[in-house]
Amino acid sequence: MSDRVYTGNAGIDAAGDRGWLLGHFKPPGDPRHSEDVEVKWGVHPPGDERAEWVRGESRTALLVLISGRFRVELPGRSVLLAEPGDYVVWGEGVDHSWRAEEHSTVLTVRWPSVPGYKVPDR
Repeated sequence: MSDRVYTGNAGIDAAGDRGWLLGHFKPPGDPRHSEDVEVKWGVHPPGDERAEWVRGESRTALLVLISGRFRVELPGRSVLLAEPGDYVVWGEGVDHSWRAEEHSTVLTVRWPSVPGYKVPDR
């Protein structure tokens, strides 16, 4: 493996870092380190939800449903992702939260990658 190439499995690798595969939190020099973008492979059991709303969002996000049924809460709007490939995009300044209505797998891409949004361990 080259120091600029990394191969893996999202399900396996994500389990080691709360779902996050790529972003500022990976060690410098790791091909998965990025200040520009974050990528998460989220696997959520039914009823799993974000402990608290993200407020003062400074990034843009894309969340794509891979499987299951997943709800994203936005100010004044609730978005249900029910079919594989359903997605929602929200931008800077849009607060959000989420809840898995069924066992769900989602792919999230956020940009830029900035510290400060980690939810404390439950």
